[in-house]
Amino acid sequence: MKVKRIIAVLFTVLVIGLLAACGNSASKDDDVVKIGVLASLTGALESYGKQTTQGFELGIDYATDGKKEVAGKKIEVIVVDTETDQEVARKKALELIEDEGVDFLVGSSSSADTLAVTPLAEEHEVIMIVEPAAADSITGEEYNDYIFRTARNSSQDAVAAAAAIAGEGVKIATFAPDYAFGHDGVAAFVPAAVELGAEIVHQEFADAAATDFTANIQKIIEADPDYLFVVWAGANSPWNQIADMGLQERGIKISTGAPDIPALATMNALVGMEGFTVYYHTLPDNEVNDWLVKEHKERFDGEVPDLFTPGGMSAAIAIVEALKKTDGDTDATKLIETMEGMSFETPKGTMTFRPEDHQALQELYAITLEEQDGFDYPVPVLNRVLTPEETAPPIMNDK
Repeated sequence: MKVKRIIAVLFTVLVIGLLAACGNSASKDDDVVKIGVLASLTGALESYGKQTTQGFELGIDYATDGKKEVAGKKIEVIVVDTETDQEVARKKALELIEDEGVDFLVGSSSSADTLAVTPLAEEHEVIMIVEPAAADSITGEEYNDYIFRTARNSSQDAVAAAAAIAGEGVKIATFAPDYAFGHDGVAAFVPAAVELGAEIVHQEFADAAATDFTANIQKIIEADPDYLFVVWAGANSPWNQIADMGLQERGIKISTGAPDIPALATMNALVGMEGFTVYYHTLPDNEVNDWLVKEHKERFDGEVPDLFTPGGMSAAIAIVEALKKTDGDTDATKLIETMEGMSFETPKGTMTFRPEDHQALQELYAITLEEQDGFDYPVPVLNRVLTPEETAPPIMNDK
């Protein structure tokens, strides 16, 4: 009897162990690479999510010659909506990791959503490609080895923005949303502008969900700057109110990063503004961008790729190129070793994952907004390409 009881106990322990193992993670199919894409498909950043996911789809096709396979493995892409909510983003990421068994995460549209997810990538040893979130902290103080970013970061934006307007004795005010993206953008811009001799006379932050910016803009007017540098993302932009309150008529010149096309349509009052942009489809001169523009028009009813479409494409290309180098091996340790220092061709030219912080070094574009026949928005026209070496941000982690 004693022997039977021991056997029964051992059998029970074995069964419980097997059940627990099955419950902890989804079963893996060695012939499939699963990629989970986190994007704002609803909410204030919905257009960014749409651009990123469309670009990612195109990138997989481009990098695999339409086969959706790499190193003999099929590629399966699962897209989920973060709803631009940190808790939702974290929950969806866990589901992708634990229930779907993804080999990669990609995303997300919001820096706050992304920062809620990046610790999970490290905890579960899953590579995450950050796109299009730009907060410096993602590859700065919140850095971990499992994070690689094809998106530019706020400091890269700041270098371009400062070069466009800063100079000895120039007075500048800043205006940004009151969350990580806005604060990081201003924090990066200020030292870059000061180094060029500018004086920062005021910094204004607004509720990211606000629709009335009257009080914020009035404070900027009272500071009497030569330039107002604006860091903004999302549909509730301040451009109309900036125009209505007559800042330019008061001698305050506006400078910013040229946004996506729907937001450009609200900036007709800013024709002649000099600034920078992450992307506009006519600016890069390379074969990958030519393919993207042509294919995007064919697939999406004549629409051109927008601000974050090439970023989604670049993230997909980076994953495929890494898997080609590992012969399909999705082991995170091997992928980290492979991707550190890896260069790959994108619609924005050659990107390189800097080994120290996994930030992709890349082109940005100094532009002027011009009125052109046939367009209901001011068109970004190239002043010059800012090279990856010029826009390389400082390394801000402790690696």
